[in-house]
Amino acid sequence: MDVEEVLKLVAREPTEEVLTTQRLARYLEEGVKLKHYIGFEISGLVHLGTGILCMQKVADFQRAGIQTTVFLADYHSWINKKLGGDLSTIKKVAGGYFKEALKLSLKIVGGDPDRVSFVLGSELYEKLGLDYLTTVIKVSMETTLSRVRRSVTIMGRRVGEALSFAQLLYVPMQVADIFSLGVNLAHGGTDQRKAHVIAIESGERVGGYVPVAVHHHLLTGMDISERARELLVKARSTGSREELEEALMEVKMSKSKPHGAIFIHDSPEEIRSKLQSAYCPPREVEFNPVLEIARYILFRDRREPFEVVNMKTGERRVFNSFGELAEAYGRGGVHPLDLKLAVAEELAKLLEPAYKHFREGPGAKYLEELRGIAVTR
Repeated sequence: MDVEEVLKLVAREPTEEVLTTQRLARYLEEGVKLKHYIGFEISGLVHLGTGILCMQKVADFQRAGIQTTVFLADYHSWINKKLGGDLSTIKKVAGGYFKEALKLSLKIVGGDPDRVSFVLGSELYEKLGLDYLTTVIKVSMETTLSRVRRSVTIMGRRVGEALSFAQLLYVPMQVADIFSLGVNLAHGGTDQRKAHVIAIESGERVGGYVPVAVHHHLLTGMDISERARELLVKARSTGSREELEEALMEVKMSKSKPHGAIFIHDSPEEIRSKLQSAYCPPREVEFNPVLEIARYILFRDRREPFEVVNMKTGERRVFNSFGELAEAYGRGGVHPLDLKLAVAEELAKLLEPAYKHFREGPGAKYLEELRGIAVTR
């Protein structure tokens, strides 16, 4: 595959930013073997953003011939007090439900789970020992306490929030993971940007190379409030990254807000119920969570027309691209409820393999393990 084709796959939606395209192109032209990674906290059920959007990019990287790795960050989850702050529980869920959910998500979006290396953080640290600690210290020497505090948004914490000392280790550890794995293509949502920038700026001195970072879109939660939407609109208009990150924390789909998150193994009835109650103002295309699902998930690799039925008249309208659907919705040609029902039906079809696997098949045991476990922010 030539350089331009690889760059197109890397930059393809839901990618929003590549730091930097020039460096990536240079690595490709020089024949540098690209090694990707994306890290996940182990913090409960897998929703569309974690499962589908993240794995869309992993599938793209696979198509581009890039080696892919999923890092199951059990120690980071422990530090951030996920799953009740119990490390043994976190490890069990990481190697069971979470790994299974990501593998199935990748398969749904056309990727190959057998071509992904799953790495458990604690196993990597045990293997590297003193070398890993040395890398953490090197990274820490390359940044400041104030910058680490400003970077805690990568762990879903607000700047100025009271933190334990262990939580201040989170950012240096995440950057150290990149170099310890030999990663030269770090991947994550736009909320992971601060950690990746530290890795880029300290790369030569810590790892002897500068990684590329790829950041994808964060799905908006179904229960976004008008106030939160206004904050996001304002942040985008002012160009303030700090304001944008604060707004994204308010609006992004999160497992800690189950009514606003669609999980990959939700039933058709659950999907329909969540979408019917979703925020979806008439004629508003931007920051509309229902249209986001259509854009980033349903239309991404769609080969057949998308049909919307007018529930009042019975008229059926067919859309061949997201652009057509967005244009019609923006001028009031599609009613919000009709859109919600159409999206719910198509999304349920897409997620049917996950629903059957986790509700009726061998994956049911993993969901059972999660019952009764405390899920904290």
